[in-house]
Amino acid sequence: MQSDQLSYIPILLQFLLAAGFVVGTIFVSGKLGPKRKSVVKGKNFECGIEGIGNARIPFSVKYFLVAILFVLFDIEVIFLYPWAINFKELGMEGMVKMVIFMLLLLVGFFYIIKKKALEWE
Repeated sequence: MQSDQLSYIPILLQFLLAAGFVVGTIFVSGKLGPKRKSVVKGKNFECGIEGIGNARIPFSVKYFLVAILFVLFDIEVIFLYPWAINFKELGMEGMVKMVIFMLLLLVGFFYIIKKKALEWE
């Protein structure tokens, strides 16, 4: 084998070790774990609150809209980290591009404020 191919052996070993650990843990917990079944254990449980009624209640679309907007702006903020790390190497061109990016981000933010997407009723 070439030396380039030999350098992948530790990665392969780590993958095999991790996969073996997961499979082994599942196997051992299935074979050695307690097998006591009861009505109480079979019930749904959520944060100590007793389950009442149907779980398929409709949610407001506002909830999903706020969640999607949070993810969208959160991902856009992630782009600031590499820029901050490479700030000196990017120079003035990088600064101009980041100002344009931030202006577009602010335009989108003011648009959703104008459309009242973040107001909860």
